[in-house]
Amino acid sequence: MSRLNLTAWQRRRLRRQLMKTLDARVLRRTLAVLEFDRGRSVAKIADMLAVTRQSAYNWIDTYTQNHDPLALQDEEGRGRRLSLDEDDEHLLEALLAISPQDLGYPHVNWTVPLLQEVLQTATEKRPSDNTLRGALHRMGYVWKRPRYDFVPDPEREKKNAEFAGKSELCRGAAWCWRRMRRTCCSSRRCAPVGRSGARRPGFG
Repeated sequence: MSRLNLTAWQRRRLRRQLMKTLDARVLRRTLAVLEFDRGRSVAKIADMLAVTRQSAYNWIDTYTQNHDPLALQDEEGRGRRLSLDEDDEHLLEALLAISPQDLGYPHVNWTVPLLQEVLQTATEKRPSDNTLRGALHRMGYVWKRPRYDFVPDPEREKKNAEFAGKSELCRGAAWCWRRMRRTCCSSRRCAPVGRSGARRPGFG
């Protein structure tokens, strides 16, 4: 993602917030989003605003979730929106390199709630689902369903041989029935082709 390609209406809302806000933090976040939309790189935005690249990424990611400038403001009564800094992401990457069982958890694979629990224990911060998913996406991780490996059947070859014998009888009976159905309306059972006692169509 090199720019946001915002609509004129979305840019007007961001500029309005930029002009009216008295909060320096909100001003920096709003300006970062507008500059990124203009095509300025995250590295240059971070240098211009004297923040880390990760902070600039977090602000842009927060805005793009619903394109609402109010999302860049601190939530009333709840302090600043929690985000993952560079140290948190290094910890997250280290966790993903091992299994939860290595840390004493009974789970085989990592889940978002489990990662939130471990991060909260280690950093005393519990990131939101969207914040954590955004960080995983930037790190190149995607969700995949687990695949199951079935234990091979030791009697598979024997069963295949039995099924092949039965299918030969079924094909022979089907061929015989096709031969006789035009000339015979009898409901007598048709024996497989080649077996003694098979009746010819039209004879009792």
